[in-house]
Amino acid sequence: MVATSKRIAACACSQLQLLCMGQPRRVSMCHCVDCQRRTGSVFSIAVFYDRGAVTVSKGAARTFTRDSASGFPVTFHFCGTCGSNVFWEPARMPHLIGVAIGAFGDPGFPQPEQSVWTKDKHAWLTLPDGMPAFEVNPPPRA
Repeated sequence: MVATSKRIAACACSQLQLLCMGQPRRVSMCHCVDCQRRTGSVFSIAVFYDRGAVTVSKGAARTFTRDSASGFPVTFHFCGTCGSNVFWEPARMPHLIGVAIGAFGDPGFPQPEQSVWTKDKHAWLTLPDGMPAFEVNPPPRA
């Protein structure tokens, strides 16, 4: 029997928690201005799981929906108490759920495998050697 990987993501006050089962489909760094504003940082790092692998295991989320740089809406789920943005549903990839990597509180989490929307990347930021970089969105994957 193969062991199933299980990770818990949580907001800053731990009122909102997600249970993420199995391995993520991808880990991606995004530099778009929308992500910069959402995180308050110069980029965001998203861990994408299959929709069926993610469940809210504690608490309730509030939502906010906006258009994204790709032209598709994204619904963000955040804690109504502390305001942490924990996960989101990208309409461009309806089979996936994005989870903020920082919500796992795990410095051993694998590094991003790609960097997207680099046209908005801050010039002083250096990407890891060999990381695939895309000016906007990467081509669709199977």
